[in-house]
Amino acid sequence: MDRQKAVVKGLLAIVIATSLWGFDGVVLTPRLYNLEASFVVMVLHILPFTVMNSFLFKQYAYLKLFNPTDYIALLSIALLGGTIGTLSIVQAMFLVNFENLTVVVLLQKLQPVFAITLATIFLKEKLKKHFLLWATLAILGGYFLTFELNLPNVNVGDKTAQAALLALLAAFCFGSTTVLGRKFLLNHDFQTITFYRYGFTTVILILYNLWTGKFIYFEKITQQNWLIFIIIAFTTGSGAIFLYYFGLKRVKASLATIAELCFPLSAILFDYLINNNKLSLLQGISATLMIFAIFKLGQEEVTLQNPTMLAKN
Repeated sequence: MDRQKAVVKGLLAIVIATSLWGFDGVVLTPRLYNLEASFVVMVLHILPFTVMNSFLFKQYAYLKLFNPTDYIALLSIALLGGTIGTLSIVQAMFLVNFENLTVVVLLQKLQPVFAITLATIFLKEKLKKHFLLWATLAILGGYFLTFELNLPNVNVGDKTAQAALLALLAAFCFGSTTVLGRKFLLNHDFQTITFYRYGFTTVILILYNLWTGKFIYFEKITQQNWLIFIIIAFTTGSGAIFLYYFGLKRVKASLATIAELCFPLSAILFDYLINNNKLSLLQGISATLMIFAIFKLGQEEVTLQNPTMLAKN
């Protein structure tokens, strides 16, 4: 029963975190369009990391305790997920002017392919037939939820091809960091990985924005921009990341990446509530299928978890 509770808590945390990201993509980030993508991502890391230093400063003690593998994992997570992946998804959204988020949502459909493959290779996670069945149904449900019976529509202008490549790059980066994060969390706490992900990413982005001359955008930040920055930094940003790694410590990477399909579900829900864009009958059926498949994945996760791994949690 304790194992089952741990998995349910982890799964719920990931679902909430990815739902917050859906809210961010529909409601918050579009209001920062007057700025530049790399500058936006930098500020969204500086603000929460500055606050983290006030109550997680003891995390600096781990700098002397980390082994080379830990440093490689953290730097890879910061570079791939915090920097390249986040920059890619934000830039893709900027390129399509937030008028058609198909390309951005598409990355959530490709991410499980990378994460499941990498988890099988590097974490030795054994996937059984039932897992693959429900995973496939979840991915199909997410696809039809977004595109219905149509092929992905990327005809939104001359910059579409670039946005599509950025979305694909983000899918690989986020899939990779899911696996790297899960491996790091086998021996460390979720506060540690969140603190150092934000810390290393902040340093990388400050250096990049200094090198590219993007600090000039500080002069262009409006009062509304600052308000959105603060809201994102402490809710859909660092708050969601804390929840995500809390959940990732309790479930396998392969399940976590399927649960992240709640991102497009929440994005479409908020799009209806905020922008009055309604779901079609097919989208409603697809959303139901996806939620059911994720639930079944959660049930199977209990039987597949390694007891020794859960003991560490």
